[in-house]
Amino acid sequence: MSDSSMLPMDINSDIPEDLFHILLTVVDLKGDTSGGTRSHFVLGTRGTLRAAKAYSTIALRRLGFHDDDFAQFDVRPSVELEQWPHGEGVIAYGCAVSGEEFLVSIDTTPNIESLRLKSGPHTGYGAEDEGMLCLPDGAQFLHYVVQTTIDYNSDRSGSAQTVEIEGAYVHRASAWTAAHQCLSGERENFVEYDSRDDVEFFGEWPFDEDVVVHAVAETGQNYLIAVKAPPR
Repeated sequence: MSDSSMLPMDINSDIPEDLFHILLTVVDLKGDTSGGTRSHFVLGTRGTLRAAKAYSTIALRRLGFHDDDFAQFDVRPSVELEQWPHGEGVIAYGCAVSGEEFLVSIDTTPNIESLRLKSGPHTGYGAEDEGMLCLPDGAQFLHYVVQTTIDYNSDRSGSAQTVEIEGAYVHRASAWTAAHQCLSGERENFVEYDSRDDVEFFGEWPFDEDVVVHAVAETGQNYLIAVKAPPR
């Protein structure tokens, strides 16, 4: 007679195949009406899509914003609309009274470091805190490799931008190495290719301090590869 309690457990059952990252894009329409001035922040990661969607709807409140900070605030309904005006993948949209636009979306990457879901009770906030990850070595947050592509051929203002998270890593050194490798195999295809070590161009690097690689294609696209941590 078989005893199901004696069967070996799947030790990988708490390792999700994919990770779901919550991405915040801030468009500074107050300072630049073209929409070309944008900042991108990775707010965190969940191991389930359900939890990532739930967190996306309350992410701005977790950052300290209140309802009266926004002239307009929309959350994408669970039932798909024929026309959602704020872009594919955007879960929450806010237009601040001060003029900035806030777009919260989700990006997905493989769980390349086999991070496990947290076991035990959640914080009690709700679905948004399910799917949290147990990070090794005492790490408090992940480091993200983020690629921003700006197509100046489509719009000279720089407002034609796409952002992709290429990977998430426990250690910054691993993310830094991965960032250098993102475009290295295509280096000969770019008319300009700039890379830097962690401190090599400190004080002289013409791009943001978290940018690791900058490349320009013959067709006018600019690529920025950055290593980012969540805002604290």
